[in-house]
Amino acid sequence: MKRYLFYKIFGTYLILVILSVFVSHIFIRDEIQKTLTANIEEELIADAYLIDLNTPQIISGQLKLISRLSKARITLIDAQGKVIADSEKSAEALENHFNRPEVQEARVRGKGRAIRFSSSIGVDMLYIAIPVKHNSTITGYVRLARPLHEVRHSIEKVTGTILLTLIIVVTFSLILALLFSYWLTAPIKKIEKFTEKLRLGEPVGTIFLKTSDETKKLADNINYLVDELKTQLKSANEEKAKLVTAFSSMTEGLMILDSQDRIEAVNPSLDNMLAQYGDIKGKPLLEAFRNVDLQKAFLQFKTTKQSVAQEITLGNIEPVILNISISAVEGSIADGKNMIVFHDITRLKKLERVRTDFVANVTHEIRTPLTAILGYLETIRDGAIENKDEARQFIEIIIKHAQRLNRLVEDLLTISKIELGEMHFHFEQVSLSETIAGVLPLIEPKAKLKKIKINNRLKDLLPLVMADKDRLMQVFVNILDNAVKFTEEAGEITIEAAEDAKDGISVSITDTGIGIPESEVARLGERFYRVDKTRSRDLGGTGLGLSIVKHLMIAHGGWLEIESRLGRGTKVSLFFPLKQ
Repeated sequence: MKRYLFYKIFGTYLILVILSVFVSHIFIRDEIQKTLTANIEEELIADAYLIDLNTPQIISGQLKLISRLSKARITLIDAQGKVIADSEKSAEALENHFNRPEVQEARVRGKGRAIRFSSSIGVDMLYIAIPVKHNSTITGYVRLARPLHEVRHSIEKVTGTILLTLIIVVTFSLILALLFSYWLTAPIKKIEKFTEKLRLGEPVGTIFLKTSDETKKLADNINYLVDELKTQLKSANEEKAKLVTAFSSMTEGLMILDSQDRIEAVNPSLDNMLAQYGDIKGKPLLEAFRNVDLQKAFLQFKTTKQSVAQEITLGNIEPVILNISISAVEGSIADGKNMIVFHDITRLKKLERVRTDFVANVTHEIRTPLTAILGYLETIRDGAIENKDEARQFIEIIIKHAQRLNRLVEDLLTISKIELGEMHFHFEQVSLSETIAGVLPLIEPKAKLKKIKINNRLKDLLPLVMADKDRLMQVFVNILDNAVKFTEEAGEITIEAAEDAKDGISVSITDTGIGIPESEVARLGERFYRVDKTRSRDLGGTGLGLSIVKHLMIAHGGWLEIESRLGRGTKVSLFFPLKQ
């Protein structure tokens, strides 16, 4: 504790000192740099105006002398930027200076300045330029340049002084932090040792401090709490033993109600079951759950004093089906505490409902073609076999229903493999345009029989997607086959694609078919679900096509969306991600 507190105090001191010195250094350095640079600039401007008083011929002859006296490099430039003379280099070796910033500023404003770093001497150079005029016409420019050695040396001196100051201040801060932390943490350390013994269950007496500040008041409060704790510890341990046994030995949800019928405690299992209700502690059952069945069961228990077991459903958004058991907490009847055990059977109920629906649907789907097959076979057996034309017709019907049974079994096997993870996918870069081009020859013969026009508007240069090509063809075959089935004669089917804003590609298949009611769209993709069951069966559908498409799209990291209006056609959109 002491060491940690010392680090905090010393760290605070150190940070404040360093920040103060650093900020001061920045402001002082900038001020020195501005002041010295401004002084040098004034000197150079004054020298430039003095030079301008002489003719270029006089200046050129005494250029090095003037440069030495002014401690600056002097350059004479004509109106077009050509260097006439320079105190350090030959004018012929120098490039045109017309576009130099200081020259342009002098041309526009009558005086120009610029600071540039010189890599040859490793320091900033200050450039000053003034125009040379004759009858208000600029005939040339005088430019002076001086390295800012004085500025750099002054800043280096200030930095050294500040660094020395920083070392001295940090040293004194360390000493102050040591003294202050010891004075502050000594009583806190004593309190810490006392409370540590109390936490470990070791015998403790009374803590005494010689201070007169807040730590003394804290010590008195701790002494009072210790006395109260000793008084209540026995009763608390008895109650804890009863509840801990029940909480630790049950995986079901467990709730304890106090004598006021308010929720006193729940175990983690129940928290997970009833996460949608948030914090329910301290609330009555009716306020916490708003469930009439649960309240009635509890009132029945309160009236009869007999254990109550009942099945209830909690929640509206995500209903949870529970078996509850209400009983009194053993040994606490006088205190009026009660216990409710919750057993989550939601998954079991869902599985039971799925199993029931699945068996009913499969039985119905199988029984219909089997009944037809058996009926026609009996008819053939009873004499229709003698009539070859009639027998041939019956056999065709039998084959049709047998094929329907075969498709049903194949579709069921496909869904089962996908859900069990037994279907193996070979993902590769696949072109959507080429895949649909390979599917259309399978669909076009059916479309031609109904005079349906298929408009393929896919671009050839669509981005490639990661997919299993065979399964992708199965997806498009199912969607296009449905579009042909439910589009009346002389209708149209349009295939389009667009790059989606969600980093993917959307392929839409739109038909002008019979459509479906908007209220039924949400159920499309369920197994065996058909909007028009009679029409679907007549067309040879099993009710599993869209369910297979939905599962395959999920396996590809995409999804399926359907838009439809009764009598106005259907639009099926398939979304494929570009990144997986």
